[in-house]
Amino acid sequence: MSLEYNKNMIPRAKSMRQPMTKQERHLWYDFLSGYSPRFQRQKTIGSYIVDFYCHEAKLVIELDGAQHYEENTMEYDAVRTECLNAAGIEVLRFPNAAVDRDFTAVCAMVEQCVKKRMKKGE
Repeated sequence: MSLEYNKNMIPRAKSMRQPMTKQERHLWYDFLSGYSPRFQRQKTIGSYIVDFYCHEAKLVIELDGAQHYEENTMEYDAVRTECLNAAGIEVLRFPNAAVDRDFTAVCAMVEQCVKKRMKKGE
């Protein structure tokens, strides 16, 4: 199953690229922006906008602030993750605190997941 592209989401995705959180900036500029395979930020996939996406590995990375731990947001995130998973996309979620406390471990987990996903696609 693939998710239908929703071009109406593009302006919102573009507007979300500017007010990056401290953790998003750190992960992007200090790791993902120069990573190969390429990641995109605030990428539209179906009717969703994800924080970071690697098309080659079919991998989404989400950084979660406090609002993601409220009940209604947790339910929305679960449905969204299910939908992305059904399209063959894996979702890695990290709390912002993980990026702050152990950036190296977050990067290592991303690296491990990308390698695993790329190996599957061979």
